[in-house]
Amino acid sequence: MNTTSDTPFQVHDQRFATIIGQAPTIELIAENQNYPFAHEAGVFFPDTNTLFITSNRCVSPDGRQKVYITRVDLSHRPAICEDICADIPMANGGINYRKNHILFCAQGSMTEQSGLYSMSITVPYETKLLKGDFFGRQFNSVNDMVVHSDGSIWFTDPIYGFEQGYRPLPSLPNQVYRWCPDTGAIRAMADGFGKPNGICFSPDEKIVYITDTDRVQGGGAVDDHRVSSIYAFDISTYHGEPFLTGRRLFAMADQGIPDGIKCDLDGNVYSGCGDGINVWSPGGSLLGRILIDSGVANFCFGRDGEIFALNEHRLWRIKLGARVKGALLGL
Repeated sequence: MNTTSDTPFQVHDQRFATIIGQAPTIELIAENQNYPFAHEAGVFFPDTNTLFITSNRCVSPDGRQKVYITRVDLSHRPAICEDICADIPMANGGINYRKNHILFCAQGSMTEQSGLYSMSITVPYETKLLKGDFFGRQFNSVNDMVVHSDGSIWFTDPIYGFEQGYRPLPSLPNQVYRWCPDTGAIRAMADGFGKPNGICFSPDEKIVYITDTDRVQGGGAVDDHRVSSIYAFDISTYHGEPFLTGRRLFAMADQGIPDGIKCDLDGNVYSGCGDGINVWSPGGSLLGRILIDSGVANFCFGRDGEIFALNEHRLWRIKLGARVKGALLGL
């Protein structure tokens, strides 16, 4: 790997040295040059030591677009990758959901709804559309989501599918939503984005971080005057209901766009960017970077400082200090 230094671990603040530990490593554990199999999701199941990932858009000679879902067995080196057959149209972000299931964002197609789908993690990988509209208006192309401890699901819905030619004319703005499966209640929680993309909570769930990737348009054009930033919102309660308040610019990614986003248990914020994974303190200071050629769209934490980085045609395993644990699974 070519980087700007002797190590892929670039320190901007000494606090990053505590995060990466004394002997951080990065290793290539799977590669597929036939198509970009390692793009989004990144859903880790510690009991089986498996990872589920989604590919970037693949276009067939007849112009049809497709996204592949891959099950990765991490017990081997190199890891064993198996494409699975699941009825989720243009799957993108994913998260662990209830027992032995994944909640996927499906971006949809011209004939299939965008929305939130559940999938079992064992054969025959049964799927179910859980939510596909906002009071009858279809979502644009649901991108990423996070599940709150109260059971509500928060998700982003940009118009990338329309811009990339596999979704109809948008019927909703670029917004962030909160849906409660138990009651069926759904609300628009935040607007004013160019392209809302990645989303995660702080460990105490008092803050939600949302990335805006408007710098890169759906057709691939890059406009440096558009946003490539992370915004932080406070989760406040009014009349017994949650609202997002105190919108503020948390950080700007100087390389590429900040796509997938996660927190560790100390509240540090990690995001996949154009040069790899960037890490900020809870106060918004850039602590350091994990440099990976061609960047990282998404990633997930494993066990004890382990990160699986999705780098399109390559899947990397990063080992930071053992005290680092992802907030999502607490491992």
